[in-house]
Amino acid sequence: MLSKVIPALLFAFAAAPTSAEVTLINPFHVPESHEQAVLDHWEQARDFLVTQPGYISTSLHRSIQPNSQFHYINIAKWESDNHFKSAIAAMNKTLPPLNIPGVEFYPALYEVIRN
Repeated sequence: MLSKVIPALLFAFAAAPTSAEVTLINPFHVPESHEQAVLDHWEQARDFLVTQPGYISTSLHRSIQPNSQFHYINIAKWESDNHFKSAIAAMNKTLPPLNIPGVEFYPALYEVIRN
């Protein structure tokens, strides 16, 4: 039985359509005393990034549970990882970095592998 399941799983992985589109998922910690400064910076970054080639969308999420590991999560979609990397490089030349003690970001790019 297992010998039939494993090849079927391998075929499913190999046959799964992939897309060049990538999703940035960026959870972050923000000390309560710095929330407004971080939100202002996020809006400046968003306003710049929407003008860049390959940008699709972005949204900022805030947890409604006080004990969640991450209070904020930014999710953005890009046409490709190259578009994202180019846009971030351009943004880093334009906007000052956010240097606020206690603010920690954990960004990573993801691709859709199942729908």
